[in-house]
Amino acid sequence: MSLGLLFICNLAALAAALLLLWLISLGLKNASIIDIFWGLGFVIVAWLSLVLSGEWMTKPILLTLLVSIWGMRLSGYLAWRNVGKPEDYRYAAMREKHGPRFPIVSLFTVFGLQGLLTAIISLPLQVGIRQAGELNAVSWLGIAVWFFGLAFESIGDYQMARFKAQNSNRGKVMNQGLWRYTRHPNYFGDFLIWWGFYLVAADSVNWWWTAIGPLLMSFLLIRVSGVRLLENSLRSRIDGYEQYLKSTSAFLPLPPKQNF
Repeated sequence: MSLGLLFICNLAALAAALLLLWLISLGLKNASIIDIFWGLGFVIVAWLSLVLSGEWMTKPILLTLLVSIWGMRLSGYLAWRNVGKPEDYRYAAMREKHGPRFPIVSLFTVFGLQGLLTAIISLPLQVGIRQAGELNAVSWLGIAVWFFGLAFESIGDYQMARFKAQNSNRGKVMNQGLWRYTRHPNYFGDFLIWWGFYLVAADSVNWWWTAIGPLLMSFLLIRVSGVRLLENSLRSRIDGYEQYLKSTSAFLPLPPKQNF
């Protein structure tokens, strides 16, 4: 199967899944379920690519398993954290702004956009799974980067969950563990995971243009839906957050500044 046809099949599968999810969100009156689907969308792409390409060899299977471990962990964590909670403030604000038009607006700007981003970001995975290349030194480097990123992300999420579980910490800054060295260990971990995927999937022909996947993910994490969006909301809700901004690295783990 050509890469173009594989991309179209994956895009169609994502569109069908997200259309169903959108209908469910209308019934629940809660668009936040889209966040839970983020990791699972890539799992769908990986397995569909493996089945359609028929490349049941070490590298394609390994890539599919790595994506599955990451995606299912992330979606499981977000489900545990968000199910039963009110709609996320971002979607609640959109709902209030658009009123009766919110369902159709959310279909295109939330659910549809996520499907398109998933299809584009996953291009290195689709290429790597479609081609039955052998594991090499770059592949093993990618596995190491992926593993470190998964550990960093998972530990950061665990530390934040424990912190929030204590009522005495409500409204306070989390500046312990990995959060002492970066304000967003989960995003930094995700950043490493996607560059790890890219390295595992890279080959001598497609290594340069498939970088669009991790580059777009990195841009989203740092400049759009990750660091910037989250911190704009935390400034007004968390005591001492301005001081935390000054003393702690925004993304890369670094020793905290001692002057603050």
